[in-house]
Amino acid sequence: MQQKQPMPSADAARPSAGAVPEAADSAPSEDAQPHDSPGKHAVSVLWSFGKCLGALLPVYLAGYFGFSISLVLLGLLAYTGWKHSRDGKQARLQSAMCFLENEQDVTTTRVFRSKRDLPAWVSFPDVEKVEWMNKILLQAWPFIGQYLEKLLVETIAPSIRATSAHLQTLSFTKVDLGDRAMKVVGVKAYTEHDKRQVILDLYISYAGDVEINVEVKKYFCKAGVKGIQLHGKLRVILEPLIGDVPLIGAVTMFFIRRPKLDINWTGMTNLLDIPGLNAMSDTMIMDAIASFLVLPNRLTVPLVANLHIAQLRSPLPRGIVRIHLLEAENLAAKDNYVKGVISGKSDPYAVLRVGTQTFTSHHVDNNLNPQWREMYEVIVHEVPGQELELEVFDKDPDQDDFLGRIKLDLGIVKKAVILDEWYTLKDAQSGQVHLRLEWLSLLPSAERLTEVLQRNQNITISSKTADPPSAAILTVYLDRAQDLPFKKGNKDPSPMVQVSVQDTTKESRTVYGTNNPVWEDAFTFFIQDPRKQDIDIQVKDDDRALTLGTLSIPLSRLLSSTELSMDQWFQLEKSGPASRIYVTFLLRLLWLNEEAIPTTPVSPIPGEGDIESEVSPGATKLTPTSKRPEHTSPDSSFASEGVLRIHLVEAQSLIAKDNLMGGMMKGKSDPYVKIRVGGMVYKSQVIKENLNPVWNELYEVILTQLPGQEVEFDLYDKDLDQDDFLGRVKVSLRELISAQFTDQWYTLNDVKSGRLHLVMEWLPKVSDPTRLEQILHYNSLQSYLNKSVPSVALLFVYIERAHGLPLKKSGKEPKAGAELSIKNVSYRTKVCTSSTSPQWDEAFHFLIHNPREDTFIVKLSHSWGQALGALVFPVRELLVEKDLLLDRWFNLDGAMPESQILLRAELKLLDCKLAQCSDGTASAEEVSHMIPSGEAAAAANSELRHRNVHAQGGEDASSSGKAQVKLSFAYSSVENRMVITIHACRNLPSYSKDLPDTYVTFVLLPDKNRNTKKKTSVKKKNLKPEFNERFYFDMSLEEAKQRHLELSVKNSVSFMSREKELLGKLQIDLNQLDLTTGVTQWYDLLDETN
Repeated sequence: MQQKQPMPSADAARPSAGAVPEAADSAPSEDAQPHDSPGKHAVSVLWSFGKCLGALLPVYLAGYFGFSISLVLLGLLAYTGWKHSRDGKQARLQSAMCFLENEQDVTTTRVFRSKRDLPAWVSFPDVEKVEWMNKILLQAWPFIGQYLEKLLVETIAPSIRATSAHLQTLSFTKVDLGDRAMKVVGVKAYTEHDKRQVILDLYISYAGDVEINVEVKKYFCKAGVKGIQLHGKLRVILEPLIGDVPLIGAVTMFFIRRPKLDINWTGMTNLLDIPGLNAMSDTMIMDAIASFLVLPNRLTVPLVANLHIAQLRSPLPRGIVRIHLLEAENLAAKDNYVKGVISGKSDPYAVLRVGTQTFTSHHVDNNLNPQWREMYEVIVHEVPGQELELEVFDKDPDQDDFLGRIKLDLGIVKKAVILDEWYTLKDAQSGQVHLRLEWLSLLPSAERLTEVLQRNQNITISSKTADPPSAAILTVYLDRAQDLPFKKGNKDPSPMVQVSVQDTTKESRTVYGTNNPVWEDAFTFFIQDPRKQDIDIQVKDDDRALTLGTLSIPLSRLLSSTELSMDQWFQLEKSGPASRIYVTFLLRLLWLNEEAIPTTPVSPIPGEGDIESEVSPGATKLTPTSKRPEHTSPDSSFASEGVLRIHLVEAQSLIAKDNLMGGMMKGKSDPYVKIRVGGMVYKSQVIKENLNPVWNELYEVILTQLPGQEVEFDLYDKDLDQDDFLGRVKVSLRELISAQFTDQWYTLNDVKSGRLHLVMEWLPKVSDPTRLEQILHYNSLQSYLNKSVPSVALLFVYIERAHGLPLKKSGKEPKAGAELSIKNVSYRTKVCTSSTSPQWDEAFHFLIHNPREDTFIVKLSHSWGQALGALVFPVRELLVEKDLLLDRWFNLDGAMPESQILLRAELKLLDCKLAQCSDGTASAEEVSHMIPSGEAAAAANSELRHRNVHAQGGEDASSSGKAQVKLSFAYSSVENRMVITIHACRNLPSYSKDLPDTYVTFVLLPDKNRNTKKKTSVKKKNLKPEFNERFYFDMSLEEAKQRHLELSVKNSVSFMSREKELLGKLQIDLNQLDLTTGVTQWYDLLDETN
C-alpha cells in the first residue's frame, strides 16, 4: 500500500497577501532544475524584454499624445490596488482549501487558540460532525458538476440570449466545479418545536477551485470566475411529515443570516477586484442570493402534490419583537477640531438589523449620552437562530465613524417575554446602550382586542415614534386567479397583483401570457386597528395601466371569522363575469403575555441559561450593564437641620420717641420688632402709640447648627421718615439649642429702658408617629395675631436624579429643572445641561402643618417651560413607612412610561415641650400662663380690635353664618412675585328668588390699572362657589407690603337689572400679613352699609 504523503498545514500553505506572482516566472535555480537549451533561454530573455516594453508603452503613449502624467499615476494606482486585492483573495482561498482538506490536524494544533478558527462542531457540543455526508458530497461532486454544466449551457444560456440582441452570441466556454467539494462542517437538529417537522442547521463551508468562463463573441468579451468561498448556516426544514412515501412533503431551505462570500474574478470581470468595486460587486451578488435564500425568503421544493406551497414558503412568523431603542451612555468621542487638538463629541445614530429588516434611528447632534426613544417592530421567523444586530455610528459629512455593536439571540427574548437591560457595546472603547425588548405572541382570537388597543394607545401617547404600535399582523396568501379578462385584441394578459393596507402596498410577481395565473405569493402587513382598516387587492397587467379586477375586504370581517381566517374564492369587481381569485387571509393579534414572564430571570447573555442560544464562533458575549442606583446617596449632613420656634409675646417700658408740638408734649411710640436669624429677616406688626405692646406672634426658622450664630431682635418706632431705635437683644443660638426651651424677659440693650418677653424653643425631632395626634391637638389650641400656625413636622427632601425624561418638541434633549412645592412654599433646583437623565444632588426642607392633608409636588420642566413630568406625593404615605422614610425611584405622571425620579423623603415630627406638657405633665393654667391666649393679647392692645380685617380662627368658622371668602397670600423670593389665590366663598346672601351668578373682583391699591385689577370667572347659580384661581403680581417684597387689597364679591347682573350687584366686600392691609411664610384664611365679608 502506498503511504499517504502528509499535507502541509494551513499556516504553511497560506501565501502572503503581498507575494508577487511573477516569482513563478523567474528562472529556476541551477541546483533545482537542469540547464535549459540556448534556444529556450533566448525565448525567455525576449519574453522578459517584451513585458518590460509593454509596461513602458503606456508611459510613452501618454507623453506622445500629450496626456497628463496624472492619468498614468491613476492607472498605476488602480493596478496596484487590483493586484493587492487579487493576491489577498488568492491567499485566502488557498488557506481555506488547505484548512478543509486537513481539518482534523489543523483543529488539533489550534485547540488552544481562539474559537474563531474552530469549526462549529468544536465550538458547540450539540453540533454533530457528519463526515459521512461529506463523503457522499465528494463522491457525487463530479456528477453535480455535469448537471450544473448542462443547466448552464442548455437552459440558462438560451434564456440570457433571448433577453437582449446584444447577448445573442453569449456562451459558457468552460464549466468546471473543480475537485474540492462543498463540506458540511456540522449539523444541529431540532425536533422539539413541532412534531410534524424536522429542522436541521447545516454549517456549510465551500472553498473551491470552481472555474466558469463566459464569452460574448460579438464584442470579443470574456469574463468568468475562478475560485469561490462561501461560508454560512443553512437551515433545512423537512415538513410536513406524512405517513406515505417519501415521508416528507417538502424541503425548505434558507440562510438565517447572510453567508460570507468571496469571489475571484477572471477576464473582464477582473475589474471587479479593484478596491471599491470589489466590495460593491460582492454586495450586489449577496443581495441577489438574499432575495432567494436569506430570511424571510425561502427555497421550497415540494416532494408530493397538492401542497400549499405559499404557506410553506411563507409560514406564519414565530412572533413579533417590539424593540424600544431608548438611549445610550458614555459613547466614544469621534469629532475632533483643529486637527485633533480640541476633542469634541459625536453625533450618534443606531442601525438595527434582524434578517433583511433594517431600521435606522435619527441622529442626535453633539451628544455622548443620546436619547432616541424610538420603537420598531420586527417579524421573527425562526427562533432560535435569528439575531438582533445593533450598530452605533457617528454621523459625519464624509464617512460615518463606528462606535460599537451588540448582537442578541431573539430566542432569549422569547423566553424572557420582556427584557429591559443596558448592554455594553463591543469593538468600542466605551459605551452602553439601553434596550427594552418585548416578545409579542400571535393570538388567533379577537377576545383581547380591546385590551391590546388600550395598551397601544398608552404607548402612542408617550412614544416619540412616527408609526404607532401595531395591534395585529395580517398574512395574505395569494394563490391563483381564474378567467381574467383579455387585453385589447383578445390577447392574454400578464397579470400581477398589488395588495394594499392603508399606506403600505406590496406587489406579487408577474405571470406572463395567461388569464389563469398562479402566483403562490405571500405578504405580511402590520395592522394598527383591524376594526377600521381595509385590505385592497388590484389585479393588473404588467404595465400597471390596465386593471383586470379589484377586491376590497374590511378587516372587521376577519374578526368575526373562525380563528380570524378566511380561505376561499372571491369574486373580482370591475372584471369579467366569471373572474375570481383565491386568497387566504390570516389575522393574528399581537399579545404581550406578561403572565408568561418566568419567575427565575432569563439570562440576557447568549449562551447562559439558554441551551438553544447560539453565538457564531469567535463572537464575544453580550454583557448587560446595571447603570441606575436603587437608592439615593445624600451627604452625611442631610436632615441635620432643626427648627427654632420664636414666640414674640410682648414688651414693656419702651422709650417714647414721638413728640408733639415741637417737643413740648411727650408722646409715645409705634413699636415693631425686626428678627434677624440665619440670614433671614422677619418683621412684626406695628402697635400704634403703645409703650407696652403685646404682639403675640409666632415665627419658625429652619437653621443649620453653625458656631457663632445669634438670634437678634431689634425694636424700632415706626415713623414717616426714619424709624427710631428702641433697643436690641441678642441671644446665642448655641445656648438656645443647649437649653432646648426658654421663657423669659430680656432687658433691651443700647437704650435707657425697656424689656422684651420671648418664648423660644429648639424643637426636638422624633420619628414616632404615635406622637402626631397629641401634637396636632396642641397646635389646634393655639392662636396668634399674625395668623401663624405652628408646624407639626419637618420634611426633608433629597432629589438626586431623573431617568428617561421625554425629549423636547424639537426632538433634542431637555435642560431639566425640578420645582418642589408644598402649598405656597416652593423651591427650584439648578437647570442641568441637556440630558434626559439629569442629576441634581440637591436637598430641600419644608415645614408641614398637617401631614395628613399636605401634598408634596415635584414638577419637571425644560428651562421652566415645557413640562417633562410631575410627581404628586401625599405626605401621609410617609406615616406608614418605617422611620417615616422613603428612598426609591418614583414614576412620573405626564411623561414616558420609563420616566422616573430618584429622591429621598424623610419626615421628622416636631415634638415641642409645651405639647408634651399638655398631655398631663403640666396643668392648663401653667400652659396658659406661658403663652397668653389670642383674646388676652387682643385685650391688651385696643388698636388690634379695630382692624378692618375680620378673620375667623379656622375652618370651623362657618358656624357664625357670616358671608366669607377664603384667600391665600404668599410671596416667592425666588421669582420676585406675589401670589394671591381666590379659593371659595360661603354663606353668601341672596337678594332675589334666583341664586346669584357669583364672581370676585379685587384691586391692589393705591394703583388702579390693568396690572393690579383682577377678576375671577363667574360661577352660575351658586352661594358656595369654588374658584381656586391664582393671580400673580411681579413686585418686590417691600412693594407688596405697601399694598392694600380691596376685594368685592359680586353678582353678575345685566345692565338693566334691578338685582343687587354687591354681595360683600373686604379690605386687607398686606403689611399686616406674613407674606414670606404664606397665609391661607377665611375672611368675613362686610355688606355695603358697613
